[in-house]
Parts: sequence; C-alpha cells; structure tokens
Amino acid sequence: MPVFQMVQGMVFATEEVNRSPKLLPNMTLGFGIYDSCDTVTRALEGTLWLLSGQMGPVPNFSCHRKSPVVTVIGDARSQVSIPMARMLGLYRYPQISYASGALSLNDKYIFPSFLRTVPSSYLKYSAFARMLTFFGWSWVGILAEDDDYGQQVSQVLKEQFVEIGICIDFFEMLPVVNMELKINYLIEVITKSSARAIVITSSDSRLYPLMQEIVQRNITGKVWLGSDEWPNSLLFSKQKFFPTLLGALWFSVHGSTLPGFKEFLYNIHPFKNLNDPFTKTFWESAFDCKWTEAKVSSANVSGDGDSVLCTGTESLRTLDIPFFDVTHLGYTYNVYIAISAVAHALHEMNACGPGRKPFANSSCADHQEFHPWQLFHYLKYVNFFDAVGEEIFFDEAGNPPDVYDVVNWQVIPTNTLKYAFVGSFDSRLPRGQDLVINISAITWNGGKAQVPTSHCSDSCLPGFRKASQQGRPICCFLCIPCSEGEISNQTDSTDCLQCLSDFWPNEQRDTCIKKTVEFLSFEDPLGMALAFITTFCALLPTSILTIFLKYRDTPVVKANNRDISYLLLLALILCFLCSLIFIGQPTTVTCMLRQVAFGIIFVLCISCVLAKTVMVVLAFKVTNPNSNLKNWVGSRLPNSIVVISTVIQGFVCITWLISSPPFAERNMKSQMGKIIIQCNEGSPVAFWCMLGYMGLLSSVSFIVAFLSRNLPDSFNEAKFITFSMIVFVSVWFSFIPAYLSTQGKFMVAVEIFAIFSSSAGLLACIFFPKCYIILLKPHQNTKEYLMGKGKAGEGNRK
Repeated sequence: MPVFQMVQGMVFATEEVNRSPKLLPNMTLGFGIYDSCDTVTRALEGTLWLLSGQMGPVPNFSCHRKSPVVTVIGDARSQVSIPMARMLGLYRYPQISYASGALSLNDKYIFPSFLRTVPSSYLKYSAFARMLTFFGWSWVGILAEDDDYGQQVSQVLKEQFVEIGICIDFFEMLPVVNMELKINYLIEVITKSSARAIVITSSDSRLYPLMQEIVQRNITGKVWLGSDEWPNSLLFSKQKFFPTLLGALWFSVHGSTLPGFKEFLYNIHPFKNLNDPFTKTFWESAFDCKWTEAKVSSANVSGDGDSVLCTGTESLRTLDIPFFDVTHLGYTYNVYIAISAVAHALHEMNACGPGRKPFANSSCADHQEFHPWQLFHYLKYVNFFDAVGEEIFFDEAGNPPDVYDVVNWQVIPTNTLKYAFVGSFDSRLPRGQDLVINISAITWNGGKAQVPTSHCSDSCLPGFRKASQQGRPICCFLCIPCSEGEISNQTDSTDCLQCLSDFWPNEQRDTCIKKTVEFLSFEDPLGMALAFITTFCALLPTSILTIFLKYRDTPVVKANNRDISYLLLLALILCFLCSLIFIGQPTTVTCMLRQVAFGIIFVLCISCVLAKTVMVVLAFKVTNPNSNLKNWVGSRLPNSIVVISTVIQGFVCITWLISSPPFAERNMKSQMGKIIIQCNEGSPVAFWCMLGYMGLLSSVSFIVAFLSRNLPDSFNEAKFITFSMIVFVSVWFSFIPAYLSTQGKFMVAVEIFAIFSSSAGLLACIFFPKCYIILLKPHQNTKEYLMGKGKAGEGNRK
C-alpha cells in the first residue's frame, strides 16, 4: 500500500500540473511506470530500454525519433539508484529519486545528473548525534546493513559520534545473505552489551530476521534508533513486535499535507482505467476480495468456491487504514515534489527569451525537441513553493533542504500501532533552534516516564572529576574526588578548578566558599579569658609592690636588695601585661613589638633573679673575716648584672629587627578552610637565639640558687629562687613542643599561657612567702627574730 500511495501521488501531481492555467499552459505532462522489482538487473534493463527506445535494449544507440521522456523519477533504494545514475549521467539525463539517501550520490563528478527530493547530507547524522546527546546517551551500539549504503551511513555516524563525545560499545554488520549464520552471535552481542541505545542503519527486509529472533528471546529494555525508515515498515506492524520496538525513535523523511489528496484517493476505482493493474491489486488487498479472471468491465462478476468476490460497489470511505492518512505524507510527498520540480523546470525552459538564454550562442532549447541536459540545466536551479508554502530547491549536491521529523514508535490503548511525531530538525533554522524534541510526548520501552539512561559509567557528580581508564573508551571512566583546594561545579567535569586564595571548597567540593579568618581576638572566648587572667595576674605584682613600698623598712623587704625586688616586681607586671600584645589581629608593628617586649622583659626578670641569687651567695661569703668579697657587696654588682644581661638581650633583638624583623602574614595552607593571620618571626635563628639566651640565664640562676640552698635561714630566699627557677624552666621546656605542635590562635594561646605561668611561678615562689610574713606573721618581720633564727639554725647544724 505505501508504494501504491506513492504512485497515486505521482498521478495527483501530474493532473494538478495539467489543470494549472499558469504552469505549462501549452503542454500536457504524462507519465509511464516501470517496475524495477527492487533489483539492479531490472532497473538497468528498464534504463537501457528508456535510452534506446527498444524492448530489446541496444546500448549506446537510440531508436527514438524524438524521446517523449524528459525525466526519470526513481528508484527508491540507493542500491538500485546508483547504477541507474551512473548510466543516466553519461547522457546528462535528469534523474530524481524520492527515497535514495546514499551519501555517495552527492558526488556530482560520478553522478552529474542525479537529484533527489529526500534529504541526504551530513547534517542529518550530525542531528542524530545531537539527539543522542540531548537524551544524555553516550554509550551506544550500531547495527549496519553490509552494503554500500549501510557502510557509508554507519561510518559517518561513527565520525559524528566521536566528534560529539559519544562512545560505541559495539559495531556489527548485518549480512545481506545468510543472516541465519550470524544471528546467534548478534543476539549474544546485544544481550551482553550494557548500551541501552542501539542505532540501526538497515532496510526493513534485512533487519526483519534479526528482529524476529530478538522478539522470540524476549529482549526488551533497549531503545532502538533508526536513521532510516525501517521502523515505519509494515513488516514490524504486527503485535508480536510491540513489546520490543515500543519507544523506538528515528529520523523520518519530513512529511507534509497535500490539499485535496485525500479526496483524490477516495475517488480511486478500478473501473476508471481498466488497464491499471495496480488499482485492481490494491482493491483486492483493501477489501480482502478477489476479482474474477475476466476483465473488470462491469460490476456483474461471479466466482466459485467460498472466496469473497470483488464487485466494485465497495466504498473506500468505509476503510480505516493508514493508506488514507494524508496528514503527514513522507515519500509520497517526495514523489509529488519531484513531479512539481520537473513541471517548473519545463515552465522555465519554455519561458526562455531575451536576456534568459543560457546555452551556446545565447540560444534557448527547442520546446518541441530538446536535449535532456538542457532540461537538467533548468531542473537543478528550480526554486518554488509547494501548496502549503514550503520552499523547494536543490543545493549544489542535488539535495533539498535538510528537514526531518523525529518519530516515536507507540502503542495506543486500543492496542494498535501509532507513529507519533515528537520533534523535528530543520537545517534552515539557526543552530540551537534547528533540533526540537518534545520529551513529554515520547513513550519509552516499558512504559516508563523517565528518559532511559545509556552510559558506560555513571555521571560524575559535582565535586568529582572524570579519570579515564586505560584501554577503555573515553566514556568509561572513574569518578575521582577533587583534590584539596579544588572544586568541580558541573556534572561529568574533566578537571577540577582551583579556588582563589581567599576561598576554600565546601564539604561537597562543588563550590568555593569564603575562608574564615582566624586570629586570637579579644572577642573570642579564649582571647577574652586570657585577657582577663592576664589582667588579674598583673594586679598581683602591683599589689605586692604596693605592700613592699609600704613596708620597705622592714627586715623582710630590706633583705636581699629591696631595689632589685622593686625592679623584679615591676618587670613581672610588664611580663603579665605584654601578653595583651599577643591578643588581637596581628600587624607588622605588633608582631615586632610582642616578641621584642617579651624577650627583653623576661630577661630583665631573670637577670633580677640572678642578681638576687648572687647577692645571697655574697652575703654569706662576706661573713667570713678573711673574705675578699666585701668590695662586691652593695648595689653596684646586682645593678651591673641586670643592666649587662638586659643589654645583651636588647642587642639580640635589635639585630633581629634590623636583619629580618617579624611581620604579619596570612597563612592559607596550614588549616583547611581558614586564613590564619599570624606573625611570621622573620628570622627563626634570631627567635631561638632570644629564647636560648633567656634559657641560659634561667639555667645559671637555677644552678646558683640550687648550690646556695643550704645557706643559713636568715638568707633562705635561695630556696624560693630555686623553686621559682624550677617552675620557670619547666614551663618553657614544655612550651617548646607545645608551641611547635599547635597552629593558629592556639599557638598564640600557648605562648601567652607560658608567659603568665612562668611569671606567676616567679611571683609565687619568691614573693608570696614574704607577703605571708609581712601581712600574717608580723612578729617574724623583725631583725632579732631573723638573726635569732639564723643562730638557732647554725647551732643545730653544729
């Protein structure tokens, strides 16, 4: 029936041209039909008969006095059209095919007079690849018919797929003969393949045996994709194919409507042309009846047996068959356009006149007797609009505009087949608007609403990147998390992006977020607590200094050089207060000030302690009448110790500040997601020299105090100094590993804690016992008590 509809399209177009008062007014267009039986042999035989004018063809010889044939319309299959085009091209005989889509026919050097009304260009296969991308299918299989057309199309599809990033799981050829020898292998390949989208470039007859076996083995869940019209074949319209082919998609020849064509089809009747065998056969098929052997001359026919006889009184309007569906004509429309193109070319040739003479010596073709190549000249340049307003023309390769329909194989609730038009491709539109697909109108295999997936590997979510697998296609990959400091904000990203220096990936690593700025601030609970403790601790030496000044003339205060005690208390106040410089946002000024102040003030404290310890030793030694140390007793020696020790530390700090001073820096690497504003010590050597010198003085003070611990009780301050040095050294030895193992604000907190811990140790061990006697045991704060206690102790030792 589809072929008969195309025949009727040719008749309809011819009659329409002959009725037109404007088109070929003085000429009548006719036609003749030759059945090639879809074979090359018959097609070539008919072509030679056409060229030679003899039923027994005589190659390269024409018996026509005047050839009545102006153009050959056909054939349908490329395999048949190609040898015809080679032969007709020798004589530049116009040939217009309505269905041959082989890419090789674009070669005008080999096929100079071949035209077609079915699109055939790379744009179709590019659109096909874009459709796969539209649905997200990157993993496909290809089945191609093993002939020239199938190999050409499949090769172009492979190129388009590779260009757009689609990978091919398998590529198999369908044998033209002996299909049964390869069916089991093909079934095994399809079954084992993880690709759900399978592209087929084949004719319906070649594919039918394989699809029958697929149906028999109940292979479902695949999306069958066609670049040809095989899904539209009557071979696959049986119900047994419904579960398998449901959801198939293919690019179909763009169809259109022909005004008045449906009524024309309803007027078909075998009695109108008794020599028309096609209408007789159609009638028998449509009404499931048989004509008698006698000629169809009247309605009075008879037959024998139980056969239903055709009477001629049957009404075509009672039939509900696809033959009368003219809402979306395909190849029939192409036949109509081919006839119309010939008519317009003849019209232009007949209109040849002054200024429009294209041939040698500015001549026109003879209307009554012209050469085929002369008509072809006009035919390849025709440009007109059809009945529904679509522009018709041929490009340089003899092809019409690339316009296709995307068709979906559906089964409606009445359990009948439906070809639903769910999209289109029109090359005349700008890219981005040329391919339109309505997903909601598509029915998928299994009745699912969601678009099925066809991937070798699942998509990599944002936060991951694709990593290729060695020896596998690019579509088969692993998903690797982005490295630290990198993100990917797209699905299937091939690379991760580095965040800017002030940003850091979120937990999912799919976006960069602002890094938090960290430093030990006064608003921070830890900073607030340390500031409070430091301030409170600074009040203790202040209070003790006040007490010492009030009781400055008492023996406890006067013992062991009260001026050094005043200086030590003042230094301890500064030690506690210098901790406040470590709190707050570091700047270059505060970075230089904090370490220098800390180093100098602490050395001042330790040098005072050392001076007191030395004075204890000297005070005991000068009690010996023969001692030569009397000249050293006084304020000169302790003051010298304090000044010299402090000046040395000051020299170290000044050298540090001049050579490589501390500065504020933004540390973005030590902790994830944080910008630590911290002080860079500048010269680590200078920093550790400063601490080392402080440790050296502490060690000397500890050793001297320890050696003088057994002096008379009157001078028992050496014991307290020993304890204070033990506390001081212990704190700072613990500080070193703690300082090196922490980062950010906690590193600063560790140093602050070490400062006030060591300062508190000095304060408590040296001054709390004195304050206890001054405030709570005033009877012991007398010279007699201290001297007496010293004698008692000396007597006991004797």
